[in-house]
Amino acid sequence: MKTRFYGAVLTAVALLTSTACTASHDATSPGSEAAGGGTRTVRPVAGCGTGSWSDPADLSPTRTPARCDSGAPAPHPLAKPRKLTIATGTLSAEYVAPLQVALDKGEFKKEGLDVTLKVLPTPDSLPLLAKGDIDALWAAPEAAVMNGVRGGFDIRWVAANFSPDPKSKSGLWVRLKDGESGDRVKMAGRRMGTMIGKGSVIAYPMEKALGGHGGGLDEIRYQQLGSADVLTALQNGGVDSAWLLDPVWRRVDGKPGYAFLGGQPLGEPLGGMLYGPGLLNDDVDAGVALLRAYIRTVNTYFAADYKTDATFVTYLAKLLKTDEAVLRATPSLRMDWEIRTGTTDRLQAAYKAQGVSEGEALPESKTVDRALYEEAVGHRP
Repeated sequence: MKTRFYGAVLTAVALLTSTACTASHDATSPGSEAAGGGTRTVRPVAGCGTGSWSDPADLSPTRTPARCDSGAPAPHPLAKPRKLTIATGTLSAEYVAPLQVALDKGEFKKEGLDVTLKVLPTPDSLPLLAKGDIDALWAAPEAAVMNGVRGGFDIRWVAANFSPDPKSKSGLWVRLKDGESGDRVKMAGRRMGTMIGKGSVIAYPMEKALGGHGGGLDEIRYQQLGSADVLTALQNGGVDSAWLLDPVWRRVDGKPGYAFLGGQPLGEPLGGMLYGPGLLNDDVDAGVALLRAYIRTVNTYFAADYKTDATFVTYLAKLLKTDEAVLRATPSLRMDWEIRTGTTDRLQAAYKAQGVSEGEALPESKTVDRALYEEAVGHRP
């Protein structure tokens, strides 16, 4: 079943012609392949040692996220300042915090980047990203992204965002009917509220959660809602279930009539930064600089359990315009810029089960580019 926004994406594809010009750079030593085909020099980075990279094939739920020293990788300002626009579905969710902090603390400016964060839903952002009207998208490789790439969009997932703490209950929540309990819920036919609707990356973990509760991805009715409306709809009965992020789930945790059925796999990020042809091909230096600022922000402010710092939590709540008490009541996210092997394969399998995938599954080489964040930390593949 195709939704209206998939049609919009594919229409935009027909109107675009993609060009891929390779950036000019020094290729005198071993390097990594940029998306446009040029070889980039990768040099060691001070403060980013062996712990700044991990094997993408390591899917262990206890995997330690990559880290550099605080303040690393150091800024390497561009020769010419660059204005960049990053689209995001929300500015208040905790997973957006590294971008908000990087902007507020001047980490982007240290790289010669003038960054604007613009609130736009992913379906609206994709044609703009492919045309170069925006430079990056803080979202996830959703079905609309996969269909856009399949249709000709030059877009890649270039850095991850987070994985949940084992104590987190971010994920699928349901309103219990009479006679039901958390381990005895019939999900078939229920209405589910999500920010994205059908084709969201939550399809992958949701498929696992539904499997034990008499439902499948093709047996759920989906209702797309704004980020501020998902919880409200669940509480007032507008939907029967919802995917609640940190720290929103805390508002229903422990209350009668609600049950948590499962969440995102531990140790495996499902979203992050997406680049279009501009930062992938035309201005790779700026693309690396943006990720360098993001990674430095993670290493400086989000390296471990950042919520043990009361002052920082107060600052973060104000920056995100969220309830400080609720923010404190949830465990820290495990911020993680690395992309795991096979994640987009598993996502596409879930999209196919939902009936929103078009054509054959895309290989990872068409959906993921790890070279830019590897360069930022000085890792040579």
